[in-house]
Amino acid sequence: MEAHLLEWLNLTIRWVHVIVGIAWIGASFYFVWLENNLDRQVKNQELAGELWAIHGGGIYHLQKYKLAPTTMPKQLHWFKWEAYSTWISGVLLLITVYYLNAATYLILPGSPVAPAAGVAIGLGSLMIGWFVYDLLCKSSLRHQPILLGLALMLFLVLLSWGFSQFMTGRAAYLHVGAVIGTMMVGNVFFIIMPAQRNLVGAVEAGTEPDPALPKNGLLRSRHNNYLTLPVIFIMISSHFPSTYGHEWNWVILLGLSLVSVAVRHYFNTRHNGQQFVWALPAAVLALLVMAYVTVPHIPGASAKSTAGEGTEVVASVTPEQAHAIVATHCASCHSASPSHAAFSTAPAGLMFDSIEQIKRHKDRIYLQSVASYIMPLGNSTGMTQDERDQLGRWIADGANIK
Repeated sequence: MEAHLLEWLNLTIRWVHVIVGIAWIGASFYFVWLENNLDRQVKNQELAGELWAIHGGGIYHLQKYKLAPTTMPKQLHWFKWEAYSTWISGVLLLITVYYLNAATYLILPGSPVAPAAGVAIGLGSLMIGWFVYDLLCKSSLRHQPILLGLALMLFLVLLSWGFSQFMTGRAAYLHVGAVIGTMMVGNVFFIIMPAQRNLVGAVEAGTEPDPALPKNGLLRSRHNNYLTLPVIFIMISSHFPSTYGHEWNWVILLGLSLVSVAVRHYFNTRHNGQQFVWALPAAVLALLVMAYVTVPHIPGASAKSTAGEGTEVVASVTPEQAHAIVATHCASCHSASPSHAAFSTAPAGLMFDSIEQIKRHKDRIYLQSVASYIMPLGNSTGMTQDERDQLGRWIADGANIK
């Protein structure tokens, strides 16, 4: 019953997180697009630009003021709760998935870091990440966007590498995403919203607004826009063990993040021409390179004939041996009736109760239990390297079941 309730709690929070995240990302993408496509050649001196658009059968006329209108309208729509609710639901999801069972999901098997310490480091990193990012943005680097971007990238790479030393691959990736998400919501709460409140307050008080605050708010909004795609990948990364489960998972995360930022930059700047169109084929090439370098190593097959003198004979692995290994280390979760306390149904619907089922999913088993050490979760069953090697040889031999 506890596993069933935890699953539904996970489902509810994750669903809310995705819904509000879409709302936040959609607003971010739309307003950056709007800013980039404004017609700046307007006669009204109060306006910074205007735009005509058609959508859903209607024509819209949008105008942006250089600062604010003389009189503030009665109905002014604010965009903030999308960001706040995304961050709150994300932290709740982090707690539900990784912190409530930290020994299994958070901490890397064999790590000297205790689960409680891992949770403390994870939560602490969210705040540290915001303060470091904010200090970088307020330093002299704020006048040099490329250097600021490189400094932020270096910080996140060090953070990713550090997490990977004691966290499971999935947990390390999600914590990098959580740090970036905290930077983004911090921009909204500490920079963008105060700037907007100052602007509205100045208009209502009949005083001159400070133009530096909205300008800084727009800059942080652009930062959020570029950080969005790396976070989206991290949100779905648990489905791709060849990334987070790789020995160099933090390097792969860096590569995928650079690809996503480059693609985002192209779409943000294409209104000025196609000078960054090269980013699209470069992104495809980078993805192909990463796919190639992460190809799992396939072990040699067992000896099929009499070996010559001095040659080590590698015994073949029988279907019964392979079945016994999977039954011991995998079937407690991946079964029609899981015995693991955390699951009421088999994760992803994968069941390994029979040798036929094991053979059907041999590639996924190999990727997560032989080529990497992702499974069993937290290696709670104590799967040995010899058992992983045997399972790998059985798969390399063709996964024979007779």
